Amino acid sequence: MALTRAEREQFLAEPHIGALAVDSGEEGRAPLVLPIWYQYRPGEDIWIMTGRDSRKAGLISGAGRFSLMAERLEPTIRYVSVEGPVTATVPATREQLTEISARYLPAGKVAGYVDFAWREHGEQVVIHMRPQRWVSSDLGQV
Repeated sequence: MALTRAEREQFLAEPHIGALAVDSGEEGRAPLVLPIWYQYRPGEDIWIMTGRDSRKAGLISGAGRFSLMAERLEPTIRYVSVEGPVTATVPATREQLTEISARYLPAGKVAGYVDFAWREHGEQVVIHMRPQRWVSSDLGQV
């Protein structure tokens, strides 16, 4: 059964690992699909953080859009998939790295991870996407 707008937005706002998909830009080749941390608040754009010079960033820039899917298995199988245009790509800040890390890591691990990632991962960008097309379902409601 499809989720209501409020249900799908609330689900996407929960800290699920997303599966990002973007056109590979090569004829006859499948899209690039990767797990990724993301941030979302109902009614706002989704944002992700990635290396400025990463393949992912380059493909997203070329395509001008990407898809993101989040799912869970318990207590029911539920997923939300969203696709839309990139609305901004900006240099990442340490505050954004802290915010997204705190979404996924235990509180006691955030500061150490942020110090490591800020030092070792190179220049990062934050890519914003405006959700346009939604697909969602909760198979436990069937």
